Amino acid sequence: MKKAFVFPGQGSQFSGMGKELFETSELAKNLFLQANEILGFKITDIMFSGTDDELKQTKVTQPAIFLHSVILAATLGDSFKPDMVAGHSLGEFSALVANKTLSFENALTLVSKRALAMQKACEINPSTMAAVLNLADETIESICKEISDAGQVVVAANYNCPGQLVISGTIEGINIACEKMKAAGAKRALVLPVGGAFHSPLMEPARVELEAAINATEFNQPICPVYQNVTASAVSNPNEIKKNLILQLTAPVKWTQTIQQMTADGATHYTEVGPGKVLQGLVKKISPEVETTSA
Repeated sequence: MKKAFVFPGQGSQFSGMGKELFETSELAKNLFLQANEILGFKITDIMFSGTDDELKQTKVTQPAIFLHSVILAATLGDSFKPDMVAGHSLGEFSALVANKTLSFENALTLVSKRALAMQKACEINPSTMAAVLNLADETIESICKEISDAGQVVVAANYNCPGQLVISGTIEGINIACEKMKAAGAKRALVLPVGGAFHSPLMEPARVELEAAINATEFNQPICPVYQNVTASAVSNPNEIKKNLILQLTAPVKWTQTIQQMTADGATHYTEVGPGKVLQGLVKKISPEVETTSA
């Protein structure tokens, strides 16, 4: 019996997130106040009482979800004993604090830089993402390739669970793709309300910027393996973790494959640490036999 802890990515934010932690735990309060100092603005004000629009700003969303996740993990004390960890996209940074690869301060600094770099990349190349439901991965990949070969950028970005794949690319490319996916039998092909084409080649300017920051950051030997988005396999070597984290911005999130591998490697209990319950739902669809809980 192995315990896996998983950490959510962008999209799980809500107004009031982290407030209860701040009010009930001295440790949590100190970490939140430290975060305000590191970021140079009071993210706690926006998290605890901001509007949805304020929370949706990329420079706020990513650090907010990261903070909620890692501070919640820190307050679990002795009950936090992971055999393995993984995070969905941004959540990989939370996972790397949880398994002691990154310090809280260094990870928060990287998350903030990542958010700003992604925001900039979105402004350089206006782009978007779409969720495709109930269509075979191979069919989706083939349609993406056909559109990309014709001059647009469209790629498979998030393998969330069987029957749910998110594609990423230029606005025109995604619109063409949605029509083709529906014609090929997709139950739905829905453009998502996101700022840009995350996990696609259009994030290359952000990857270059983040690479310099990651290479300048100390990565420690982890206490347990992290299953990374890029490889969907267990990684314990700090240099390899670094390399995969840099590739993550322009590569797909192989979440389905990650959970399949963790389960194959003995994970029987998955605990989602952070806002929302999105990952529990995905884990159940990928590995119905495992137990899932929320921290």
